[in-house]
Amino acid sequence: MKLLHNSGTPIYKQIAEQLKEDILSGKIKEGEYLPSIRGLAQDLRISVITTMKAYEELANEGLVTAAQGKGFYVNSQDTELLKEQHIRKVEENLTLAIKASKVAGLTDEELIDTLKMLIDIEKE
Repeated sequence: MKLLHNSGTPIYKQIAEQLKEDILSGKIKEGEYLPSIRGLAQDLRISVITTMKAYEELANEGLVTAAQGKGFYVNSQDTELLKEQHIRKVEENLTLAIKASKVAGLTDEELIDTLKMLIDIEKE
């Protein structure tokens, strides 16, 4: 897990986002336990409170559940909901790309060509 201490995003949010991405992508599967709060805090050299805050955020989103004495485990995920969340993320990133292309002075055609090129590269 990579944390950027000098980014504008709080550490707990960075942890929650990375774990959320792993859960939504299926890297961490239904029923699997997340690393222990103390263990993750120690590995990342951060406070237990920060780790707990990240896990609580995931619990509030319904992605994980706390099991007394065992830690947090991943809930089963609704595949339609997962797909919708991925589509929303794509839309957010494409919106950022569109805004950046305007700043760079790209035409719509140049932006579309760039997207097509990136799609082709990913297929390889």
